[in-house]
Amino acid sequence: MATPISDVEQTSIDTFQETLRGALVRSHDPEFDETRAIYNAMIDKQPGLIAECTSTADVIAAVNFGREHELDIAIRSGGHNGPGLGLVDDGLVIDLSNMTGIRIDLDAKTVRVEAGCTWGDVDHATHPFGLATVSGIISTTGVGGLTLGGGHGYLTRKYGLTIDNLLSADVVLADGSLVHTSEDEHQDLFWALRGGGGNFGVVTSFEFQLHPVETVIAGPTFWSIDAVEATMQWYRDWLPQQPDDVYAFYLIAEVPPGPPFPEEIHGEKVCGLMWCYLGPEDRTEEVLRPAREVAEPLFEHVGPMPYPALQSMFDELYPPGDHWYWKGDFVYDLTDEAITEHERFAEVPTTQSTMHLYPIDGEVHEVDADETAWATRDATWSMVMAGVDSDPEKVEEITDWARSYWEAVHPYSAEGAYVNFMMEEGEDRIRATYGDNYERLQQIKAEYDPDNIFHVNQNIDPAGE
Repeated sequence: MATPISDVEQTSIDTFQETLRGALVRSHDPEFDETRAIYNAMIDKQPGLIAECTSTADVIAAVNFGREHELDIAIRSGGHNGPGLGLVDDGLVIDLSNMTGIRIDLDAKTVRVEAGCTWGDVDHATHPFGLATVSGIISTTGVGGLTLGGGHGYLTRKYGLTIDNLLSADVVLADGSLVHTSEDEHQDLFWALRGGGGNFGVVTSFEFQLHPVETVIAGPTFWSIDAVEATMQWYRDWLPQQPDDVYAFYLIAEVPPGPPFPEEIHGEKVCGLMWCYLGPEDRTEEVLRPAREVAEPLFEHVGPMPYPALQSMFDELYPPGDHWYWKGDFVYDLTDEAITEHERFAEVPTTQSTMHLYPIDGEVHEVDADETAWATRDATWSMVMAGVDSDPEKVEEITDWARSYWEAVHPYSAEGAYVNFMMEEGEDRIRATYGDNYERLQQIKAEYDPDNIFHVNQNIDPAGE
């Protein structure tokens, strides 16, 4: 049983505050509500203390304070975690969002990123040099959470998962020590960080491999919602056969009001693709033509754009402070039976609610399942149903839709899911997600965090518990 903040002596808290360069925010401070706010407004947790760390030294002090006083400890980077595991009631939040340093090595084509950065920060730093690494699809997402969960996005078929581009990391362990981990140092820890979430320590910086990415051919193709069956069957068969420089995720959505969408289709229920083509521009028509032939597009807006423009395309549609409920699965094959269920749930309940099928084949399949903690290397898609709306009165509606949709298609999916697309779903789901890698993760957890200090996450029990 964790110690509540009210049981910690005030003098100890005052001493802790004096050791920090960053602020220590308490529940009675006027900035408390603003500081504890996270991306998902459905989560309303009341931390006892929020340590706004500005350096690794601050993180070490915070970990030591939390451990010594037996507090529940949550680690927050970008705050995008769906179930709100970057916060904890009546415990300590180690907030990394002020740690935003970035350093690029142009000769090695690598970037060192502090854990409070967003992917928009990284793109801003790397794009002037025509470089990028694998991230997600919303630029306000934090680097830390996305990376430790595995990370997939527009560059995944070509360059793998985010963790496949992770070269090293600096980690504050449960005992307050700092280690550098890579393929050559603390190899077991480095293995576990690549998909094992925040179970093993507080990562204060990441080093990534960069790739030549500057202008991409990107944007949406929408079809009428009546075309779900035909287009999903075609997509299932077509995309896995394409070269790795062709990426498109499948979506079911509602057309939002505003540009670039013409007024006559605002509010229309649609299915479609979101493209990111990395190949020669003169092949664009060849790549897009099959999508136009399978069904008449209702709308298409695909063309050259800077990679950061693609990365931030969803930012305005999904600002911080909306209510989110999502469920995910890995998918090996889109059977006709599964597609029938997708068709049944295709009318989303709100403009922001959606279903996405993200391809995780291509380069991802070139890595063996036991080379990183991410075990499901042979899946073809990572699926998510996200019920989203700004109105708290619609929380029940969006939650019921996402759950019902997931329950309908889950029998045709893998048992596990991308941990960043999971709510708090219990140990069985976590075990299923890591499969044959779970026992090794437990052993590494027992070595680096035997007392499970870092348990406010998709938790892996230390071996022996």
